[in-house]
Amino acid sequence: MRKKECLSVVSCLCKQIFVCFSNSTDLFIIFLYHRFGRKNSLLVSYVTTSLFGFTSALSYNFIMFAVMRFLTGFGIAGISITSIVLCIEWVDIKHRTKVGVLMSLDWSIFTALLPVVAYFVNDWRVLTATATSPLILAMISWWWLPESARWLISNGKSLSNVILVENENRKYSYLDLVRTPRMRRLAILTAIVWFGVASTYYGIIFNVSGFGLNIYITQLIYGLIELPAKALIYFAMNKVGRRSSQGGALVLTGLCIFCNMFVPQDMGLFRTAVGALGKMFAEASFTCVYLYTTELYPTVMRQNGLGYSSFMGRIGVSISPLIILLEEVWGHLPSTIFSLVAFTGGLTCYLLPETQNIRLPETIEEVEHPRRRSISASDEKSQP
Repeated sequence: MRKKECLSVVSCLCKQIFVCFSNSTDLFIIFLYHRFGRKNSLLVSYVTTSLFGFTSALSYNFIMFAVMRFLTGFGIAGISITSIVLCIEWVDIKHRTKVGVLMSLDWSIFTALLPVVAYFVNDWRVLTATATSPLILAMISWWWLPESARWLISNGKSLSNVILVENENRKYSYLDLVRTPRMRRLAILTAIVWFGVASTYYGIIFNVSGFGLNIYITQLIYGLIELPAKALIYFAMNKVGRRSSQGGALVLTGLCIFCNMFVPQDMGLFRTAVGALGKMFAEASFTCVYLYTTELYPTVMRQNGLGYSSFMGRIGVSISPLIILLEEVWGHLPSTIFSLVAFTGGLTCYLLPETQNIRLPETIEEVEHPRRRSISASDEKSQP
């Protein structure tokens, strides 16, 4: 029993180390955005993750492994933020929902493949290197990626197009998130939503062994259940909008976590089914929150807003392993906390504005003095 407790603490520590450096990265990566561009920032993230990911597999003690995972988190955060920004800045409004959902499919596919690989690859060094190896293909494909048109124009790299933006030469910072009333309100609300989305999603993942079945089977189910989650959130965002989709997915996640508290421990299969359903809604909310956040913030603050929101989400991720350890105090305490966090985040969504079929704000002034910006069929083709 003592050995099991020690392994639990070490596992919790490794998870926190990995996400800890990711927290600080979300803020630092914005500097790379403005200074070197989206494409170059993505390459830096790829190289960093690959370098320290492969080095992790060569670690000769726990301290070295912890440091390498700490540094690997730097690149992981950069990849997630940079890729979504590049996607949103190149895709028109009509296709944003579709492309946003499609680009997140790789996460779900490899989440399902990981337990299959781990089942046959028992050596942790080989498994770590195998999980890192797809980044080699990512770096090769990087050469065909276009740089963000907005970054090129704003930095004087292109004269073929003109984008009219309030105070284009002004340098925006994170302080602009709280200088004005509506931006301040937006920053507070998105922080709550991201904290709820990230903490509940990773709370379910980190507690993968708590449902009574083999962890490989459970993780495989958790990965496969994300595929219908993508289809569900795609149709939901098109039918009821971003706000209701985001809020509804979070509330349903909390409901599944709450209901699982009353399922007996010996009903492992049923507990896993309810947990998988919660994982599906959690993945749906995670898919939606990236797109919803990029549409909420104005163009001049979109990178800062997404970086800040992601930072708040990763705080939730880093706290999740600690919440799970509270089961030593009371078995249902972690589930109670996660369900309350999910409910709070879901209800908070309804305080945010709807962004479906709305022209995206370009400036802070447009956020402070909003007006209906419906997109007509003729505008959809020209609106970036």
